[in-house]
Amino acid sequence: MELKQFLELFNPYPGNHYLQVTTKVDETTKAFSTLMKAVDGEFSLVLYDSENRNLSEQFPEAKLQYIKNFKQPFRALPRSHDIIVFKDFFHLHENQKGVLKIAYTALANAGEIVIMQKKGTMNIETTLSLLEEFEFRSQNYIDVLPEYDLVMAKKLHMWGAGL
Repeated sequence: MELKQFLELFNPYPGNHYLQVTTKVDETTKAFSTLMKAVDGEFSLVLYDSENRNLSEQFPEAKLQYIKNFKQPFRALPRSHDIIVFKDFFHLHENQKGVLKIAYTALANAGEIVIMQKKGTMNIETTLSLLEEFEFRSQNYIDVLPEYDLVMAKKLHMWGAGL
């Protein structure tokens, strides 16, 4: 997977916090970890996997969270992340609205949410509509990875819920 164009979507600042919620670790996970190390930021990883693999050796600086099934929510403190990436996870979770609410609360003002799924598994219009319903603004479909559909949106201060 060529990530150069994908990584240009992100511009981390010193001390930023990125969270990836996914079903498997791949090149994007490694890239986010590297980005955060470069700016003395924090990388958190939530892995929805029935076989709780130990990733602490591969990502020694990351905050890791393992979740066994798609009924359970992930945990994140309010306003604790600058970017949250749902990769190959969102369409599988039984409570999509619940995880969007958690993401909204966990994002800092002007933070961004990214939902990426294998091509053909995401109804883009429905996803954009759901993001709008949960007060995420500037929703965009971005075609930067040949094997993934990607939607980004922003939590804007004093818009909607305004948390």
